[in-house]
Amino acid sequence: MRTPSVGMMAGLLALALLAGATPRGIAAPAPYQWRNVAIGGGGFVTGLVFHPTEAGLLYARTDVGGAYRWEAAARRWVPLTDWIGHQDANLAGIESLALDPSDPQRLYLAAGTYTHERAGNGAILRSADRGATFERSDLPFKLGGNELGRGNGERLAVDPNDGRVLLLGSRAHGLWRSDDRGASWNKVDAFPALAESEAAMAENDWRRQHVGIAFVAFDPDSGEAGAPTPKVYAGVSTRQTSLYVSEDGGAGWRALPGQPTGLRPNHMVRDARGDWLVSYGDEPGPDAMHDGALWKYSPADGSWTEITPAPQSTDTEGDGFGWGAVAADPHDPDTIVATTFGRFGPHDDVFRSTDGGKTWQPVFPRSEFDHSASPWTAQATPHWMADIEIDPFDPDRVWFVTGYGLWASHDMTAFERGGTVHWRFEDAGLEETVPLVLVSPPQGPHLISGLGDIDGFVHDDLDRTTVQFAAPPRYSNTESLAFAGRAPEVMVRSGHLHDARDGVVLAAHSRDGGRSWAMFAAEPPQGEGAGHIAIAADGKRVIWQPRKAGHWRTDDFGGRWQRVKGLPDTAVVEADRVDAARWYGFDPASGRLYLSDDGGGEFTEAARDAGTAGEAEERFRAQLRPAHGHAGLVYIAASRRGLLRWNAGRLERLPDVDDARAIGLGKPKDGSETPTLFLFGAVRGEFGLYRSDDDGRDWLRIDDDAHRFGSLRSVAGDPRLYGRVYLATGGRGILYGDPR
Repeated sequence: MRTPSVGMMAGLLALALLAGATPRGIAAPAPYQWRNVAIGGGGFVTGLVFHPTEAGLLYARTDVGGAYRWEAAARRWVPLTDWIGHQDANLAGIESLALDPSDPQRLYLAAGTYTHERAGNGAILRSADRGATFERSDLPFKLGGNELGRGNGERLAVDPNDGRVLLLGSRAHGLWRSDDRGASWNKVDAFPALAESEAAMAENDWRRQHVGIAFVAFDPDSGEAGAPTPKVYAGVSTRQTSLYVSEDGGAGWRALPGQPTGLRPNHMVRDARGDWLVSYGDEPGPDAMHDGALWKYSPADGSWTEITPAPQSTDTEGDGFGWGAVAADPHDPDTIVATTFGRFGPHDDVFRSTDGGKTWQPVFPRSEFDHSASPWTAQATPHWMADIEIDPFDPDRVWFVTGYGLWASHDMTAFERGGTVHWRFEDAGLEETVPLVLVSPPQGPHLISGLGDIDGFVHDDLDRTTVQFAAPPRYSNTESLAFAGRAPEVMVRSGHLHDARDGVVLAAHSRDGGRSWAMFAAEPPQGEGAGHIAIAADGKRVIWQPRKAGHWRTDDFGGRWQRVKGLPDTAVVEADRVDAARWYGFDPASGRLYLSDDGGGEFTEAARDAGTAGEAEERFRAQLRPAHGHAGLVYIAASRRGLLRWNAGRLERLPDVDDARAIGLGKPKDGSETPTLFLFGAVRGEFGLYRSDDDGRDWLRIDDDAHRFGSLRSVAGDPRLYGRVYLATGGRGILYGDPR
């Protein structure tokens, strides 16, 4: 049976259409200026693509933070997908990126973050103006921009001789073709079923996943301009026969004879002679790779030559490593660079050859890394080096990706002369961190953050990068962070470690506003992971809820723990900002609010929201925000229960809010004593970011059609600057906004 075509989405996805109509009674979007809080890197840049005919035109894709275009003159990245809103947040993970070699204006993104059952289908985002605007074509399957093999590629390719033709290698649904510049798609039924089989799957600690087709590559010399290119290669992520070729533009396929087996291919690139270089690993990465190789294929005679730069036996410690990527100078076929992957001992490296792969030299032993642009990177080591590229217009410029950003050389050819290679961290504007918690205290720095993978920061200057929280302890993630309402310099945080603990307690306290930290003496007798932590207004009592452990209180930062009474394990706890004896607990599943007036020793039910929670409440964790300077006033973002307010002994649901995912409190407007409310949620059915200056009676939308930032994790108002709000995104770092 013929596979049905995927029709083109009608019309240009103009940003105004993505935002939707403004509901009646809600003011039109207010003008806000949005900037990134400068961190500089922090997330996995999964791929780089240079345009072959225009100098300086370079794009980057990321696993959860969208796509970017490099502005060479400014040495800065421009984000291209900030218009993606909450409903389409799954499109912020970019599976693959493709350019039209014959038209520098055209850009294509294969967008979709996850393939699990809760994720939506993927889409092809098509631009004819370098990413300024996009059209969208929905796909009938899911993509996995943040799954295993996300550094492989590119899975999406444009025919260099006929820009109307595109091919897309999927994870679980084979090969797909478009003949109208990505507007509609049809499955290529002739592609080997192996790509959809168990053999093209891999497994990590989370789940078993399809990896499927890792890359597609056209051979430009096999055709002529204006007609579809006949010869196309594709690689399947399998240890079986993995490389296939078509001689008729993709209609029929056969396995390349003589190819190596036993490893998975991850990148295939063409050199200036027309030979092909293929990098391999035993796993698709990035979670693991323990073996690998580098091979050269010569179509002229069908020969295969192994050119692996460094053997396992002499250059590694531990359980082996693979080869993440390979690149050839487009003007010099003898100049090749390749990256190790998972080489933890002594470390990952870039290897360079100037004789076509016969001999290789490691580059990092004669390299210097400039950390001034992002000082925290001095504490990091290049890893997850899943892509490397040589600038087609400047052989001194070699770029490689890491799990935390991008490095680029500016004098690579000095290596052949015995000199030192200098690397810059070229991440300006590419803020792909995932902030997990933000606080804005009433004194000291305006912002302190907890982040995924890189711990957290005290932001003395929002526009300048800095170093992380001083260690010890050093956490991979800071997942919860709190300050004492009447003594804001006293703070607590709880974190998570990716590796073995080695005696590290997953909670710490600070007495100087986060500039130095000390671990708690011990953890509660039960539980695991960071969970949620809170501190009393006077800084003398802490309640910590590690995952699966209930609630525990301590008066000496972990010297002695006592079980909190009267709370369900699913309740979220926060302390009043003024009254040290008063604590709040809210259970999002039942809608019950609990109070304690004895410093959090025992809670009793005080009120219950009468509304019915939606299914999302099973996974949603409510946010409680006690007000600065107001004893007994707390706001609760309760998802589909809406926005709740506890004040003067009464629990109320604020009108018009259908879904409250995050709430932040800021400085009141002049003449008012009620805090400014910042809401991420749905007001009268329209999802967005809102501000209320009158305690929720009226709402003003403050995001706009070009700045939706996907799905926000949390928001924080500034208690000292009216209108200032901080946003914790799902992959675009920390944003801060001010009224224009």
